[in-house]
Amino acid sequence: MRALLPWLGLFRRHKWRLTLGILLAVVTLLASIGLLTLSGWFLSASALAGLAGLQTFNYMLPAAGVRGAAITRTAGRYFERLVSHDATFRILQHLRVTLFSRLLPLSPGGLRRFRQGDLLNRLVADVDALDHLYLRVISPLVGALVVIILVTFGLSWVNLTLALTLGGIMLLTLLLLPPLFWRAGRPIGESLTHLRGEYRQQLIAWLHGQAELSLFGASQRWRDEMTDTEQRWLDAQRRQAGLTALSQSLMLLIGGLTMLLILWLAGAGVGSQQPPGALIALFVFCALAAFEALAPITGAFQHLGQTIASALRLSQVTEQKPTVTFPDAPTTPPNQPSLNLENVSFAWPEQQRNALESVSLQVAPGEHIAILGRTGCGKSTLLSLLTRASDPDSGEIRLGERLLRDYDEASLRAAISVVPQRPWLFSATLRDNLLLASPQADDETLSAILTRVGLAGLLQDQGLNAWLGEGGRQLSGGELRRLGIARALLHNAPLVLMDEPTEGLDAATERQILALLRDLCADKTLLMVTHRLHGLSAFDRIVVMDDGHIVEQGSHETLLASGGRYTQFHRRLQAMI
Repeated sequence: MRALLPWLGLFRRHKWRLTLGILLAVVTLLASIGLLTLSGWFLSASALAGLAGLQTFNYMLPAAGVRGAAITRTAGRYFERLVSHDATFRILQHLRVTLFSRLLPLSPGGLRRFRQGDLLNRLVADVDALDHLYLRVISPLVGALVVIILVTFGLSWVNLTLALTLGGIMLLTLLLLPPLFWRAGRPIGESLTHLRGEYRQQLIAWLHGQAELSLFGASQRWRDEMTDTEQRWLDAQRRQAGLTALSQSLMLLIGGLTMLLILWLAGAGVGSQQPPGALIALFVFCALAAFEALAPITGAFQHLGQTIASALRLSQVTEQKPTVTFPDAPTTPPNQPSLNLENVSFAWPEQQRNALESVSLQVAPGEHIAILGRTGCGKSTLLSLLTRASDPDSGEIRLGERLLRDYDEASLRAAISVVPQRPWLFSATLRDNLLLASPQADDETLSAILTRVGLAGLLQDQGLNAWLGEGGRQLSGGELRRLGIARALLHNAPLVLMDEPTEGLDAATERQILALLRDLCADKTLLMVTHRLHGLSAFDRIVVMDDGHIVEQGSHETLLASGGRYTQFHRRLQAMI
């Protein structure tokens, strides 16, 4: 239960809508009870009046009461559904925004242990499960308690003993059955939550990896694992459905026995009426209708285990501390920044060896530097530290005269343009994906930058309205990289970081992109990680890394003349051409 407290606190923002929904639910239940109670008494009283040969019987007021109760029940049910669902949707919106705002500071370091499908499942399905807390637990529980008090109070004016008997049985049912079925349904709810997350994670992995699974003959084995998970999920749902049926049957049994008990007790007389006359019908039908308020209670508490499990899964994410924090005070980065790394060391979590070891590098304002080295030598790690995706374990990084960690996040992001190895595209139009880098850019500017990076072909059919789909799956690797370069150039930051920007491009396109970079980044500081040697002679300096260290650096001509690691690298690649 304690796991729900942080999320219950978020409900207070919508307390008036939630309270109104509960009040309307109570009004609806009272109208329903009043309709059946009054109808039963009215019919019985009319029959007795006819048998007794009474000449006068006031049927106008009871008939008006029946119609009023019917209209109130219908209108109350409509507005209760309207208000309750509106409040629930607002709560879900608030929960998702809150959860996403807590996820952002954790990215990327705090989210590495979670798979993409697992995070998506927590953000969508686990947040959806929290709506049970109001619709299936809080509202029915509070509504039932209020109805028990009001019904008992109302009937006590007619017969105190019968009223207390009915109220006591209903209150005892309310106190005993929900905890009983919560304990019975808790393991099933937890199992449902975990199996749902496991299945959706497997499904997303299967959808994303169909080509690879088919290529290596593992598609059927993966499908078998999904089928096994699905079967266990269905078995858990079957057990929960059986428990729900048991709870409903037990509630019907208790309600029927209570009605028989009230009928037996009322047979001896109701209040001052001996025999009870039509009042016996009033109490019997009231007992029958009053248990409608308790009907959702047992089923609601079965789902509470699932809700608590979802809340725990969400708390596993939100209770993490960000690995990187930014100051709140705004800062102003320099227009032409220099970079200074002093004895920087860094190791990824759960890795024994340092990815970077005592790296020192000075980059002058406007200098263009190419970073070379074999895979895993620390090149991409170095770029991630410059963007503050992580902080170094030791050493300092300065941007201009200020430490990198002293910049607020907005200023730092505005000062850096990044082209990652695989640029991420959203399932949106070409225009939307470009405007992420420069929201104020017009269509003419966007089309011009696409033409300059060699992507004019994307404008042929639908222009900037072309739909890219999830991750830009219909684009080639080279097109993805050029689109990433276009976004970096649109961002127009003074510091440009590029990770393999020309990988997957043909020689002609590579020359075009490098020439474009030299042109548009002439007054910017540029660091480019690459495995390719073409165009490196145009860079001011080349830095060669190996095993987390900078082993040599200098101009293209200087490094070739030194006969060191760069020369070996150059000869090996030349031999492969």
